Amino acid sequence: MASLVLTDDQKVTLSVAFFDKHGHKAEVEGVPVWASSDPVILVEASADGMTAVATTAGERGPAQVSVTADVDLGTGVEELVGLLDIEVIPDKAATIGISAGTPEPK
Repeated sequence: MASLVLTDDQKVTLSVAFFDKHGHKAEVEGVPVWASSDPVILVEASADGMTAVATTAGERGPAQVSVTADVDLGTGVEELVGLLDIEVIPDKAATIGISAGTPEPK
């Protein structure tokens, strides 16, 4: 299973390809379906299901993106599921804020 780390203000385009047990490209039936296990990642698939954009939702934590496809090219349905673990972490500091307390006598 693959994994990816994103900061809480990033998005990434994901793509899928299908291979048989010998590593040759394979076809699937219909449009692959994308999903996220947790709302820290929002997934929007393309019309053909071969790509999707995973966008962080501002929260932090783990999520798993899945893509499900029907690998039975006949009248039946046989689902194959691919998974990608994503960890959403805070972005690095970009500015410094200095605050002062109330002035007082020495």
